[in-house]
Amino acid sequence: MVRRLASQVHQQVSRLMRGEVIKEPAWYAAVLDNPPLPLPPKSPPNRTAFDLKQQKTSVKSKPKAKPYGPKPFPVYYLEDDIRRQFFRDHPFEAFRPITLAEGQGIEAEHPITGAEWTRLRQRGRNPSPDDAIQFTLNLHQHHQVPISYAYARAIAQFRALRSERHIALTMAIHEAENLGAVWQNSEIAHGFQKEIKNLASWERQSELDEGAMAARKRWRSIALEHTEDREWSKGQEYVRLWKDGFTPRYAPALTEPVKPATQENPKNDVDTFGINKARVQPVEVPR
Repeated sequence: MVRRLASQVHQQVSRLMRGEVIKEPAWYAAVLDNPPLPLPPKSPPNRTAFDLKQQKTSVKSKPKAKPYGPKPFPVYYLEDDIRRQFFRDHPFEAFRPITLAEGQGIEAEHPITGAEWTRLRQRGRNPSPDDAIQFTLNLHQHHQVPISYAYARAIAQFRALRSERHIALTMAIHEAENLGAVWQNSEIAHGFQKEIKNLASWERQSELDEGAMAARKRWRSIALEHTEDREWSKGQEYVRLWKDGFTPRYAPALTEPVKPATQENPKNDVDTFGINKARVQPVEVPR
């Protein structure tokens, strides 16, 4: 159960009684009649030398007593310096997923600690960053090893165990694949597959939209393929005909003179533009 201050015990009990978790204790009415005294304002608790940063002072000069102020004392733990240096040397360890869910109680301390903890492997073959940090602190406090040498020894053992696990895991995966193991896709790979599938459906939908737009058009051009093989003469054929005096006729119905109307060529066969309707061939427009 979470610790409560003495001045807050009756408040917590009243909340539990309203929720029908507990019944009214015998001392509840007496505490309400005589509530505990509140804590004095601005009274800092006594601090131990463990969580205070060590000050570098000379033998001759004594530290001056500072007047009391409202600011709290700085909280210092040696683990914070070790953890800061560890993640500065191993930044990608912060990307390893860990669970932040707390259980019903505080996890019990590992049985191997103190002077018995001489190697990092004693707590498992897959150490975490916190294990390396605690091992460094354990070497410094219980084996009187300087903090720099303790950190170097802990980091060397941490990297060796991680390398050993990586090699064993890689070889196990290769062995399983050779024996016919099939691995399921991870959540990230599954997300990529769904994204590719949706993008393909978008391309298919765009093609269908273009086909529907083309089908709604009343007139559309259909280009026929050239069956005969023709080579581009770069205009040489045109220049040769021009030098020979050949005059091209691109529209014979417009360039030829209009003939008088006869029985064979009646007048109503010539329109207002002078075009002989008999010479004009009907053209079918595909629908």
